[in-house]
Amino acid sequence: MNELELIEKAQLGDKKALSELVKNYEQTVYNFSFKICRDKDKAEHTMQETFMSMVKNIKQFSGKSKLSTWLYTVVSNHCLMLARSSRKHDYAASLDDDDVLIDEKSVADWSVTPDKVTENNELKIILDEAIQKLPADYRIVFLLRDVEGLSTEETGKIVELSIPAVKSRLHRARAFLRNELNQKLKYETA
Repeated sequence: MNELELIEKAQLGDKKALSELVKNYEQTVYNFSFKICRDKDKAEHTMQETFMSMVKNIKQFSGKSKLSTWLYTVVSNHCLMLARSSRKHDYAASLDDDDVLIDEKSVADWSVTPDKVTENNELKIILDEAIQKLPADYRIVFLLRDVEGLSTEETGKIVELSIPAVKSRLHRARAFLRNELNQKLKYETA
């Protein structure tokens, strides 16, 4: 049975179809939750909340987007609510301040590709730490675009932002991460 048939059956109250949808997206939702929340318990909580929302609201799913896009939206919203409730916005002000961002003209060629990052465990740890420092709203945009590989348009729909706003947050997140990596690598090699 394809996903569209499962969704239609779930919308009609078929619990087996709903269960199959949960099973199909369980790992994706947990992984994305963990990437944003950076905590096992929060990721599990977010995953449960996401699927509870799906069960409650499957009838409202219109099919105008992919189910995965809808689920990414729910995960993003739950993670943002958790982040806001814990008041961990230490870096939000600095990311919104253009003067704090590094001058792109003075940056050496940043040739660290995702392939090289995964090959080098130490660099991966440094990158993970830098990603964890991003405020949740920037981390979500970065993860959706650069890790999950979604388009700017899909990301905008998920986080309910305009395309220019997504591009701005992505640019600021990348600049922040590049700055963090450059500082850490300079410190490590000094």
